Amino acid sequence: MLVSLSIRDVVLIERLDLSFGPSLSAFTGETGAGKSILLDSLSLALGARADAGLVRHGTPQLSVTAAFALPDGHIVPALLDELGIGSDGQDLVLRRIVAADGRSRAFVNDQPVSVGMLRRIGDGLVEIHGQFESHGLLDPASHLGILDAFGGLGGRAASVNTAWHAWREAARVRAEAEAGLVRARAEEGELRAAYEELHGLDPKPGEEARLAESRSVMMHGEKLVEAMNAAMAALSQRGDVEASLRNAQRALERVAERAEGRLSAVIAALDRAAVETAEAVGLLERASADISLDPRALETAEERLFALRAAARKHGTDADGLARLHDDLALRLAQLDSGGDGLANLIRTEQAARTAYVEAARTLSREREEIARALDAAVAAELPPLKLDRAVFRTRIAARDEDEWGPAGLDAVEFLVATNPGAPPGPLGKIASGGELARFMLALKVILARVSTIPTIVFDEVDSGIGGAVAAAVGERLARLAEDVQVLVVTHSPQVAARGARHYRVAKRDGRGESPVTTVESLDGNARREEVARMLSGETVTQQARAAADSLLAGL
Repeated sequence: MLVSLSIRDVVLIERLDLSFGPSLSAFTGETGAGKSILLDSLSLALGARADAGLVRHGTPQLSVTAAFALPDGHIVPALLDELGIGSDGQDLVLRRIVAADGRSRAFVNDQPVSVGMLRRIGDGLVEIHGQFESHGLLDPASHLGILDAFGGLGGRAASVNTAWHAWREAARVRAEAEAGLVRARAEEGELRAAYEELHGLDPKPGEEARLAESRSVMMHGEKLVEAMNAAMAALSQRGDVEASLRNAQRALERVAERAEGRLSAVIAALDRAAVETAEAVGLLERASADISLDPRALETAEERLFALRAAARKHGTDADGLARLHDDLALRLAQLDSGGDGLANLIRTEQAARTAYVEAARTLSREREEIARALDAAVAAELPPLKLDRAVFRTRIAARDEDEWGPAGLDAVEFLVATNPGAPPGPLGKIASGGELARFMLALKVILARVSTIPTIVFDEVDSGIGGAVAAAVGERLARLAEDVQVLVVTHSPQVAARGARHYRVAKRDGRGESPVTTVESLDGNARREEVARMLSGETVTQQARAAADSLLAGL
């Protein structure tokens, strides 16, 4: 609820600090005293359009600060978390500054925000209803949610929402698969040609490196063989080198025991040398045997190597990537061959999801029809005491075209009214006059208060053009509404003012120099009695008016 409102330099208001409590607060005062300025100031704090004309003459800027205490579970703290604005989850301060040149700044908990974001937050905190400005219920986009809330259809609506998103996701997957299949079929000829080429080439991972190595060896084969033959000759120039090493080893072994260990290292070295020599000879023989001097083998290797490299350039990859590309093409062609079956499965999944959504949404539509009749009856019962006994309220539920279906279902919901007998119902904000509109809003809000998430409602002259028993009925309904939400009302009706748990008088007095200023005084006791009596009798307060005021106040 609104806890406090601080106003600085707004038109006739120089400095004003107001505190509020729960239940019903009534603002009264003479015409022109500045009651509308209070509402303009509050609207600024809630993100309304700024007007430089609101800045008090001779001052550089105006400022309005509104503090709110939020009920548990309210949506605004979650919104603040999304924006990264600090909050303890309970207190919220909105501030608006407008300079004399029209520039505007907005703050939430002393952190700057856009005016649009301030308005978004303000829309969740306060509804203002009056003859010239109304919010909330006048927006047809809100009517479907209001109807669902009134009927307790939140769970059913959530199920429809879930079914809608499941259907749209299935449609997205099907569409992507369908588009992919179309693209693949358009490219099928190229894919098959590329696959056949690579299938015939049959590339293997690492093959290029092996071929390049073999080619290099064969290109230098004669020189390599010549060098290896020279090495073999060196190892056998004076007989078998390994045999010579073994002979030397055996000669030393025969006398090793007498040498007291001095020959052990030599014998071990000769043994290692003999072993390494034998291994070197074997490796040399194998290496020599591996070298082909056949020019046709070199030609074959070069042709294969050049073919691999040409294919790699053609397909924009390296030679080692050809094998992976071959496998990928095989997979894509397999998918293309079986794509019809896969797409058919996705189509069936999408159709099943659509059916589930439509069934859930139609069930919700039938329940909405029942709830709409209950809402219409409830509003109709509220209208006669508000001097709207000839008015008709209707909740219209229209089926949307399929391309307009959405997560909220198949329905378009709008509240309609007819204020004259026989006239066709029309949109709430276009058919009702200012005073009628405020009373329609009051009737609706009394009914919807227990399901509303907005903690504060403001009515501006909801009693316009009425009096007597009708004004008393308005006051009684405002008080009943204030049992569930905080209500602020600007009124000229003593019957309404007397119902307030708090009473504020707005007055205009001379300020410094020749500029008048608007003041607001909280009334209680005798001061409140005098204000109610003034509203009853006019400028001259009579004893009869005071007695009537006592009667009204005593009736609370």
